[in-house]
Amino acid sequence: MFNRKIYGQLQQWKDTRAGKTALLVEGQRRVGKSTVVEEFAKKAYKSYILIDFSTCSQEIRNLFSDISDLDFFFLQLQLLTNVRLEERNSVIIFDEVQLFPLARQAIKSLVKDHRYDYIETGSLISIKKNVKNILIPSEEQRIYMYPMDFEEFLWAIGDNVTVPMLELLFSKQKPAGDGTHRKIMRNLRLYSKRQK
Repeated sequence: MFNRKIYGQLQQWKDTRAGKTALLVEGQRRVGKSTVVEEFAKKAYKSYILIDFSTCSQEIRNLFSDISDLDFFFLQLQLLTNVRLEERNSVIIFDEVQLFPLARQAIKSLVKDHRYDYIETGSLISIKKNVKNILIPSEEQRIYMYPMDFEEFLWAIGDNVTVPMLELLFSKQKPAGDGTHRKIMRNLRLYSKRQK
């Protein structure tokens, strides 16, 4: 798991909102939203359920057609996923939520119930077909996840020194030196190739 800056935002949401809102993580496809959110769930909660709407069963989708009895809803969800949820210590993740708008609409009732936390991930969340015929929940806090930046790339290759050194050099208005400059430029070229 690569260290990503958004992880701190996830923790801040959990600590400050305490289940009063769901978290919607938006971003381009393939930037690591699902990976970061699941890793966070593993570390920050006793249990979690990940519902990937690009692959989940019709049985799970059918649960969202009637959420008037949340006791029954959660019981069925736990049975279908074989995961036990713990009140105020579990999170339910709606991955690729744009593919199943009914689940996103359910957030209002689920957050109001306050038993569990909810994180949604998705791309193209706001386009018309992904919000057609649903009420957009006001109980969502949105954050945007961007592709890996240069500092995160350096962390991924084990370099925790370059950025603090550059900040120090910049604040003192000093040059990096030829060898350091070559190393930074080589890493920048590697990062640029990875972004294409």
